[in-house]
Amino acid sequence: MHRETLRIMEHKKTTQEEYQKCVNNVIEYINAHLGEEIDLKSLAKISHFSPFYFHRIMKAFLGEPIGTFIVRTRTEMAARLLRYSDLPVTEIAYRIGYSTPSSLSKVFKQFYGISPLEYRNNKNFVIMRPAIIRPDLEISHEIKDIPSRKVIYIRLSGDYKENDYVGAWLRLTRFVIDQQLPMGACEPICVYHDNPKVTPTDKLRTDVCMEMPCPVTPKGDIGYRELPKGRYAIFLYKGSYEYLEAVYDTIYAKHLPEMECTLRDEPNAERYLNDPAATKPEDLLTEIYIPVE
Repeated sequence: MHRETLRIMEHKKTTQEEYQKCVNNVIEYINAHLGEEIDLKSLAKISHFSPFYFHRIMKAFLGEPIGTFIVRTRTEMAARLLRYSDLPVTEIAYRIGYSTPSSLSKVFKQFYGISPLEYRNNKNFVIMRPAIIRPDLEISHEIKDIPSRKVIYIRLSGDYKENDYVGAWLRLTRFVIDQQLPMGACEPICVYHDNPKVTPTDKLRTDVCMEMPCPVTPKGDIGYRELPKGRYAIFLYKGSYEYLEAVYDTIYAKHLPEMECTLRDEPNAERYLNDPAATKPEDLLTEIYIPVE
């Protein structure tokens, strides 16, 4: 291939990675401030894109306008809290940035065709795909306080079952080697920002993370942040990854109610304790971290 063509391709790759880094910063801010007023001009400043290009670039990377992304993220959070917590509708509205329950109700009806209160009281109404309850699955659990953890990460978008997790992990490993950093933990962590029963498949977001012993300067689309400390219900599942959807349904429908847990407004995470390339599917071990009060 011609040298000039290679140079152009490498420049495009670098530009895309830098854009992804800026988009990640905006999304992290939104996730951390769902309960507050989110000003689009402030988001543009955080992104370091000019106001003219901000909306175009965010739409290109998110697949939808930034305003739609914020409203959808808030509404999906409301759906989860209505189904899986006992918080009053008023409290849920405040938690996700609406000044009154009527504001939440209006948006919720636009998305799902039902009011928040009607959805809470009608357990047979399906916003989400039907649950798969499997009490026979091998799942143990405990509740622990976990300290904050430093991680580098790559964000993936799309179907959780189709993402290239191995490729992302290999890129994180190569980054550590290239930057001459101390190698992080060998057990990958994936943070899942969305519920696949509520969020469209193409909008699902996953962070493939490597826990690090020290702070790291982000570069391109490889980000750095701290996973927050807090109390977690930790479930240990032994078995094939193909049953993880049923594992989650069983946890939410059976285990969490029995444990009398109240959920926190933070995403779930998984830690993979053995190598799927060298382990039989039935012997795979997965830790599932669900934030609770």
